Amino acid sequence: MRKKLLLDVDTGIDDALGIILAVKSEDADLIGITTVNGNVSLDQATTNTLKVLALLGAHYPVVKGANTPLIRPSFFEHSVHGEDGLGGALTTLEPNSEPTLGFAPDYMIEQAKRYPGELTLVMTGPLTNLALAIKKAPELVHLIKQVVYMGGAAFTHGNVTPVAEYNMYVDPEAARVVLHAGFSSITQIGLDVTRDALLTRADIASLPESTIKHFIADCTKHYMERYELRNGVAACALHDPLAVAYALNPDLTETAAYFMEVETNSRFCDGQTICDRQNRLEQAPNAYIALNLNANAFLCYFLTTIQH
Repeated sequence: MRKKLLLDVDTGIDDALGIILAVKSEDADLIGITTVNGNVSLDQATTNTLKVLALLGAHYPVVKGANTPLIRPSFFEHSVHGEDGLGGALTTLEPNSEPTLGFAPDYMIEQAKRYPGELTLVMTGPLTNLALAIKKAPELVHLIKQVVYMGGAAFTHGNVTPVAEYNMYVDPEAARVVLHAGFSSITQIGLDVTRDALLTRADIASLPESTIKHFIADCTKHYMERYELRNGVAACALHDPLAVAYALNPDLTETAAYFMEVETNSRFCDGQTICDRQNRLEQAPNAYIALNLNANAFLCYFLTTIQH
């Protein structure tokens, strides 16, 4: 059976690749896409999402959500994704549709009630929209089949501070709401595994000629250059596509259940995800944490699927 997905995105480069994967996958029944402030502003994330759908010739509801974190100022990641969030790759392409009227948290609630026990939320930006939905409708946790979020760094260093991953850093208060809401199945696809999900120039070159190939080559160019400077590898980390892929094919990663907490009140550690691996806090597990990735299987799945 195709899995019903709702994507929540702050469309930068890897979100865009995640959208392509979800649209192209025969395993996915994509219900819609919600947008959130994160890598770029809410308006830019929404425009980018509509542009990617236009590139694909696809039409799905795109519903705008929160334009700021719950209580913090915005923190954009232009140095990685460029001023427009897509590395300048789609500057001349115009969206072929408008955003769907509504507010993303309300849309999440509506779709969860429409498909009780069937819907998987794939969150690839800060968790603000989902936190707002939970606050408005606490029963949401009993209606959603699964939450998969890209974020966190359980046992590795961060990518925006020494200890914090970007999505958690931008809105750690929202992440705490989500982690403590009581979902029966919530999985963290964090830097522990996404740093092994690398797309290289050779991988892109292996794709058949298409508009998708040229878009990927264009939008990842600056990203790869920056990643090489920071990490010594010329590659684009497929953070968000891995979250989409896991939602559709969980065998790609090994996970384990732990109690997770997010730091929200620290001079140096806000956004850090704390995983109680030794159960020192004696709290019941509240999330599954991705520990290991079959990188070859994932990359094959990604490259094959986006060609459909």
